[in-house]
Amino acid sequence: MDLITLITTSFNSLMVNKLRAILTLLGLIIGVSSVITMMAVGRGAQVAVTQQIQGLGSNFLSITPSLEQLGRRFFFNDNSENPLNMSDYYLLDDQIFAPNIGLVAPENSFSGAVLSTYSGENTFINGIGTVSSYLTVRNLELSFGRFISPSDVINISNVVVLGSETSKILFNERNPIDAEIKILNRKFTVIGVLESQEGTLFNPDNTLIVPITTAHYRLNRGSGLSNSIPVNAIHFLAIDKGSVSDAKEQANMVMRLNHKLQENEENDFMVSSQQDTVETLEGTESTFLILLGSIASISLIVGGIGVMNIMLVSVTERTREIGIRRAVGARRKDILLQFVTEAVIMTFGGGIIGVVTGSIIAILIDGTIISGEIVNTILEPFTGLLALGVSVLIGMFFGIYPALRASTLSPIEALKYD
Repeated sequence: MDLITLITTSFNSLMVNKLRAILTLLGLIIGVSSVITMMAVGRGAQVAVTQQIQGLGSNFLSITPSLEQLGRRFFFNDNSENPLNMSDYYLLDDQIFAPNIGLVAPENSFSGAVLSTYSGENTFINGIGTVSSYLTVRNLELSFGRFISPSDVINISNVVVLGSETSKILFNERNPIDAEIKILNRKFTVIGVLESQEGTLFNPDNTLIVPITTAHYRLNRGSGLSNSIPVNAIHFLAIDKGSVSDAKEQANMVMRLNHKLQENEENDFMVSSQQDTVETLEGTESTFLILLGSIASISLIVGGIGVMNIMLVSVTERTREIGIRRAVGARRKDILLQFVTEAVIMTFGGGIIGVVTGSIIAILIDGTIISGEIVNTILEPFTGLLALGVSVLIGMFFGIYPALRASTLSPIEALKYD
């Protein structure tokens, strides 16, 4: 039997029971379209987050407590001394010790109730304590007013810079410059408001920023010399893109010396660059994409089982037809190929429709907002070809058993079947 005749015969056989074929195709269409849509959403999220990280600057680096330190704090509620403090910041900010490091900005945190004396609005906030270089290091911009100055840090001034959303909550659309708010029952003067950072990875819109000394001594009620002020992270910029590796090595050396770590001792801190973050993220999100694809592929397998079920029913219904074909000279191979071809035609058709449907869904949901987050989708030809190829392979796999069963029927017994 030539290929054209084989395909035509198989297609005509499927059209005998159109409704049954359509219902079988439905499972495959849902499976393939789910794979296409979920992979497009996952890939879109991966690219969006990667772009947001890179948007901080290719020469941006951070120092944070080591994973071991963070684990002890999170899982065992270990409130031992923070391994990072302001002495690390001062040394990193010294060009003699770290010539390839440019601006440096430490970051501390606090939380508590904030009250606007203008509107009476009260809200809970997670705030940041830092220094004047923070604005540049974090690639932020002011909407109006000014940022924290070096003298504010030295004088432990009660001044505050508001995130855009915090400003709206406390002052509506009114200009809050020189207005007073209360943070943990302490009066602060508003000196600036940040531009909205909506859509970026680091988003300070719902926070506020004060001098790091003020955060430590007045809001966190800390004590000690300024060198001993604990910090959650230290962010810094390499002097240029080509100096990132050198800046990272110098930061590592300065930190180890300042922490008096011996050669055989592990770091109690981590130095990470944007590239490190992107590579880690890509590895994590690749695993996530595989997980998404695996979950969506379950419906493809279910569709394949449906194909096998329908093909087995078809073999039973067409037993007499198979007997007649065998009696007039059809070989076992011809019967086997016909039923396998029917399964492949069915899964190929379902795959094509599924790819088109999934692509349309991905295009329609691109840019929509779900739970306050923008959904980005990216369609890649490879995903469609892979999903289509898998659907065809599923058709072949689940179609072989019914085809073998059909090809092994005895012509005499098949002709007797009623």
